[in-house]
Amino acid sequence: MTKVLIVDDSAMDRRLSGGLLKKYVGLHPIYAQNGREALSAIPQDVPDIVVTDLQMPEMDGLELVETIRKHYPSLPVILMTAHGSEEIAVKALQKGAASYVPKKNLARELAKTVIEVLEVAQAHQKQKRVLECLVQTESRFVLANDVSAIAPLVGHLENNLTRMRLCDETGLIRVAVALREALVNAIFHGNLEVSSDLLATDPAAYDLLVEERRNKSPYRDRRVYITARETRTEATYAITDEGQGFNPNDLPDPLDPANLEKPSGRGLMLIRTFMDEVIHNERGNQITMVKRRDGETADDDSSIG
Repeated sequence: MTKVLIVDDSAMDRRLSGGLLKKYVGLHPIYAQNGREALSAIPQDVPDIVVTDLQMPEMDGLELVETIRKHYPSLPVILMTAHGSEEIAVKALQKGAASYVPKKNLARELAKTVIEVLEVAQAHQKQKRVLECLVQTESRFVLANDVSAIAPLVGHLENNLTRMRLCDETGLIRVAVALREALVNAIFHGNLEVSSDLLATDPAAYDLLVEERRNKSPYRDRRVYITARETRTEATYAITDEGQGFNPNDLPDPLDPANLEKPSGRGLMLIRTFMDEVIHNERGNQITMVKRRDGETADDDSSIG
């Protein structure tokens, strides 16, 4: 049984969130009214994941995220964001939260996001061995348009990060979330050319178009190419799709709080928050992401090769 600690000062919102999670086999919600109550409950009945509101009395979501990262670094936290909490949500993501779900989209995205974050977090926990003598790894993968292959691939890349000791457990989960978002974007928006605007207006039509194009030429024949290089100071990931690309200059600023609830910017928002450097090529079909060792800056490391 997977325990999900829901932290919200609104009894109605707690019941709503818990009810959404109960629909999925294996997810068992437990509850706290604020951050302080959550911190008292965690050592008594350690959850597998925390889902928290941001604006609460006693201790808000930002303070809760910071404290969990300090004392329970392997425990992932997902934010529930409401209109007006965008700025604090950005800060919480920067301080250690693994993902977020706008409250207006809870019914559609909460359980899905919980399962996705748990998937990447547990993949790391099962692959935690450290090889002390390893100084550099480089690997290349070719991925079909199969989302089910993403989790094991990300788990493998997490294992390499662990070997290099580039970040703590919370950092590993955040990198894994960024990698997953980039790979999903490469498949859906790159190779299959399905717009995130359609997801915002008609999720059912979005899913139908994805399935249609996965079995239709030329979309089905396209691949995603991943090159990963890890050293003792940084990890670099280049992800390339075979789609038409886009103009990177047309992208809205994903770190602007005003764009937090726009579906089209959610993935890039997480990527730019969790990675130290993000570069798009001119064609817009390749993203290069750099994660540096915790505590180091760009001046301490070599540039992207």
